[in-house]
Amino acid sequence: MPLCKDAVQSLLKVSDQQGVKGYIFQPLRTHVNLVGYYSSPGSRVLLSAKFTTSEVLLITTDLLYTSSHTIWQLTQQLRPPKIPPPTEGDRHGRLAGKLSVSIVIFGHPVLEPFQVYVGSQWFAGTDDYIYITLIGSKGCSEKNLLDKPFYNDFERGAIDSYDVTVSEDIGDILLVKIEKHKYWYKDDWYCRHVTVKTPAGDYIEFPCYRWILNDKEIILREGKAKLAKDDKLQMLKQHRKKELEERQKLYRWKEWHPGFPQSIDAHCHSDLPHDIQFDSEKGVDFILNYTKAMENLFVNSFMHMFQSSWNDFADFERIFVRISNTISEYVMQHWKEDFMFGYQFLNGCNPVLIRKCHKIPDKFPVTNNMVECSLERNLTLEEEIEQGNIFIVDFELLDGISVNKTDPCTLQYIAAPICLLYKNLENKIVPIAIQLNQEPGVENPIFLPTDSHYDWLLAKIWVRSSDFHIHQTVSHLLRTHLLSEVFAIAMFRQLPAVHPVFKLLIPHVRFTIAINTKAREQLICECGLFDKANATGGGGHVELVLRSMKDLTYQSLCLPEAIKMREMESKEDIPYYFFRDDGLKVWEAVLGFVGDIVDIYYKDDKTVCEDTELQAFVKDVFVYGLRDNEALGFPKTLKTKEQLVEYLTLVVFTASGQHAAVNFGQYDWCSWIPNSPPTMRCPPPTKKDEVTIEYIIESLPDRGRSCWHLGAVWALSQFQDNELFLGFYPDEHFTEKSIKEVMVKFRKELEEIGSFIQERNKNKKLPYYYLSPDRIPNSIAV
Repeated sequence: MPLCKDAVQSLLKVSDQQGVKGYIFQPLRTHVNLVGYYSSPGSRVLLSAKFTTSEVLLITTDLLYTSSHTIWQLTQQLRPPKIPPPTEGDRHGRLAGKLSVSIVIFGHPVLEPFQVYVGSQWFAGTDDYIYITLIGSKGCSEKNLLDKPFYNDFERGAIDSYDVTVSEDIGDILLVKIEKHKYWYKDDWYCRHVTVKTPAGDYIEFPCYRWILNDKEIILREGKAKLAKDDKLQMLKQHRKKELEERQKLYRWKEWHPGFPQSIDAHCHSDLPHDIQFDSEKGVDFILNYTKAMENLFVNSFMHMFQSSWNDFADFERIFVRISNTISEYVMQHWKEDFMFGYQFLNGCNPVLIRKCHKIPDKFPVTNNMVECSLERNLTLEEEIEQGNIFIVDFELLDGISVNKTDPCTLQYIAAPICLLYKNLENKIVPIAIQLNQEPGVENPIFLPTDSHYDWLLAKIWVRSSDFHIHQTVSHLLRTHLLSEVFAIAMFRQLPAVHPVFKLLIPHVRFTIAINTKAREQLICECGLFDKANATGGGGHVELVLRSMKDLTYQSLCLPEAIKMREMESKEDIPYYFFRDDGLKVWEAVLGFVGDIVDIYYKDDKTVCEDTELQAFVKDVFVYGLRDNEALGFPKTLKTKEQLVEYLTLVVFTASGQHAAVNFGQYDWCSWIPNSPPTMRCPPPTKKDEVTIEYIIESLPDRGRSCWHLGAVWALSQFQDNELFLGFYPDEHFTEKSIKEVMVKFRKELEEIGSFIQERNKNKKLPYYYLSPDRIPNSIAV
């Protein structure tokens, strides 16, 4: 802050007359010397004044700042010694001049301590100059430099405290302005939050959790969440408006591909706003991670061996890493069994396709005679259907999808099978009929468990391969990654940081836009890594997303409704559907958590309707993110608290539980290549009794593609460094005690769910833990 106007003019006048270029406050034990210096070394004018802090303050003749700890006023009248009129010798001799300047410290009111919390991520600290200004209801404080002598301020992970003295009453502190000015070189700074302690002993929290770049400033609001209607002061209304205007310039919608949900306008990760980038870009480099994974798995010697087939199933073990007592090893040992095949539709990494069958489709002409040997209750197929014992999985979405032709030396194939499953007397789900394409006919036989061993085995392999394609592109990419990005962009564009919904959602979109941008840059782009090993690479995955858009309905994303739509809700009829059981528990916990927060800020339905920022968020999702597609059933507006709670629960659960369920089991279920082949190199069989072991091995991925696939599922199954799991919110965007109590309650419920899952999994050969809350990250970051 500039010094007192009259004193500044007096000081500058003396400085000009005596050739003084600047002043430095030098800290001594009992006081501070103010030293004026000339351009020539060693030529100084000494001004002595007692000062109780130990700070250095540089005052140049062009720009004067105060320290962050003291409000300074220079005057000739308040205290002796007064500044004497410069003598003729002073004016011309330069070495003879000696000035005395009084410094008065005002203390109305003193704010102590002033704490700044620096982020712990890499490069979060800074050596730049940091200034702070307090903005109150009655005025502003001076601009204060936050600096301690002989101390390295603002280091990574530090909590730095400063005393700030304000010269006059500024009223209630509403905003804090932080400014950063370059010291030597570009040195960005990540500020977690600022805490101010008032003379009355109250602590005021100002959440930041943002990067401050270059010579920029940010203005922080006090941490209590507020709806727009709660802001009465024009200053606060303007702050909300300006924040959103700035964000809307940074977070722009862009069409990555016609028909896709819209995404962020960024060509690469480095184009993103700094606040949503990964801490270390190397950490999310797919090429680097896949290569590193293949090195860790000791398969890098095979990774370039494209077109080179394996010799037999045992040969696949050469790239399979056996980890004692893991699901992946159990899969390797039992993958050929019908029980293992059926179990994966319930609790594998794509447990969202199986549905109850009420009628055998005309395109899948299975008869009672075909399957009667598989039915255990002495009932006909029709009677088993009526009793709810028959299930179906139809991969119709894959019919006609373009196959990967990026490698002219390798033909690749895709099928669109239909699989009929049966709940046997042990309540296990097993396959009883498989047709490998949609159109029935002589060259599209229905394979049965009674067929030859290799016929039936290859038919199941084809279904597993098809399930892999749907899983990666639809269940995983579209229905979690791309959808969560839509919510994230709309949130940044329409909700200010002080809005309770922003504070609720921000932990659940952490790094989501960044990981998706990296995927578009390296993974699913033309000639990306997806093309290396997957039959849907080279454009087929894009076609698959476009076809799947019609099924991306609001109702299908609400887990309880989605399970009912597939008629899989009965625990009595389907007792081993752990995805359903655990998923519903987590959904209900999230629903209660969101409901408690909504109750605090929204008194009634009218409050929801009148929240213009909330309505703008919902509209942005529908109109821009989802392209105004009425068929998807997403709301354009929210009219009740109940609707709001469900909507926000969907957003949080999609980013946390749903993604965890379909992502982190990939290595478990897909690392044994024959159980989940990413491509097939021979066409589906058109006749029975012709399949041999050699044909199956030739159909499976070659050595190079197998290794790329193995590296991919390993890398995608790993948690991020410093992963934050569901219910843990170290970034305190909410500062209210009532919300912290809600969070404690939420964590307790999640702990109970985790304990239940842990107890159930005891002694199980196939434990299901993907929806244990301690393994559910808050957001999609991988």
